Amino acid sequence: MDLPPLHLDRAAARPLAAQLADALRAATAGGLLRAGERLPSTRTLAATLGVSRTVTTAAYEQLLAEGWAQGRRGAGTFVVGAPARAIAAAPAVPAVEPPRPTPIELRSGVPCLHVLDRAAWRRAWRAAADPPADSGPDPLGWPPFRAVVVEHLLRHRGLPVDPSQVLATAGSTAAVAELARTLPPGARVAVEEPGYPRAVAALRDAGLDVVAAPVDGSGLVVDALPTGISAVYCTPAHQYPLGARLSAGRRVALIDRARAEGWLVIEDDYDGELRYDVAPLPLLAALGPDVVAHLGTASKLLTPTLGAGWLVAPATVRAAVLERRERTGARPARAGQRVFVTLAEHGDLARHLRRLRRELAGRRAEVIETAAAVGLPVRGDAAGAHVVLPLPDGRAEREAIASAAERGVTLDGLARHHAGEPTWTGLVLGYAAPTRADLRRGLDVIAELAGRW
Repeated sequence: MDLPPLHLDRAAARPLAAQLADALRAATAGGLLRAGERLPSTRTLAATLGVSRTVTTAAYEQLLAEGWAQGRRGAGTFVVGAPARAIAAAPAVPAVEPPRPTPIELRSGVPCLHVLDRAAWRRAWRAAADPPADSGPDPLGWPPFRAVVVEHLLRHRGLPVDPSQVLATAGSTAAVAELARTLPPGARVAVEEPGYPRAVAALRDAGLDVVAAPVDGSGLVVDALPTGISAVYCTPAHQYPLGARLSAGRRVALIDRARAEGWLVIEDDYDGELRYDVAPLPLLAALGPDVVAHLGTASKLLTPTLGAGWLVAPATVRAAVLERRERTGARPARAGQRVFVTLAEHGDLARHLRRLRRELAGRRAEVIETAAAVGLPVRGDAAGAHVVLPLPDGRAEREAIASAAERGVTLDGLARHHAGEPTWTGLVLGYAAPTRADLRRGLDVIAELAGRW
């Protein structure tokens, strides 16, 4: 066996045999030597340490006498561990509390993994490993991935594009961060208020000035957008977090202002495939391909594990993103793109989307039914994977989150979705993450607490 370092001081008054016994004893007590391990022979250890065999023999005899080691005829000397009297003298180990149950996750933004076909998932990862490894960075994205995105956008979002117009990304937030770096430093960007905190963080991290853009029951209030901005970030298909759909009139007005005033409109279509009532309105990218950068992601459809998304943008914007990728070496990884392609090519992605829509529609109906039974209002279109339960004020919101946490349910509030002083209060209730049984238990907690709100 390989022994831990054993230090002997030949200038010390303490005999070498006693020092060696001390070192071996300490190594055993500290776990460096484990019970059952065979010690070297006295001859081998003496040669290793450069001492006489008399020293090693005396040290072993001391350990054998104390019970730290045990001799076996014809086999050698073995570590026993701390003898009984040493263990009894050791300090008591504090009792370990049993682990608490995992909280029921009712925050938004977490995908529904329970409908993911594990067999298809494993097949896709195996197939993704078949192509040879990449030899260098790929700023555009894997060509088969971009082709699959073209088909996906046409079939599920009604957006006809060419593969040359598509760039692969590492997801929506990563794409926002990339677009932010193409804008002039210090440029003003309007963001929905309340809105997506990570988008705000990505824009500010790029040194941009984020200004609040109000929203109401019809989405972004276009007439309230300030002048002198360089871009607008919005979620028109399913405003996050309030859940409204940007009206047709406002879509047209937004595109008209963007063209007239030279804005870039960043359209985050984070869950646009998930509608349960009517077909979604046309994408902003379809109305204004010359002024809209359209973002999509696999994170809400499948899982953030893939780190795969897409960007469809005007030629000048794509060129700016590519120039920065070439200059910095930044690029989205291909592994997730390959898995996404395999799932799409074998029909597993389409089947997954059908299952996901059915499952989330059923979960949303259960949430609406529970809220109605206890008199809680609900805000948000029949889409996506969350609704908003309005509350009278910030204090009620904080108390609701704290009370639910005490009962093992994790909730989210509207307060953190504001870049400035909160103007909307309530709970952003996600229903995709838990199992159906946990969702039911979580809703029971909300129903129990509803009278206090």
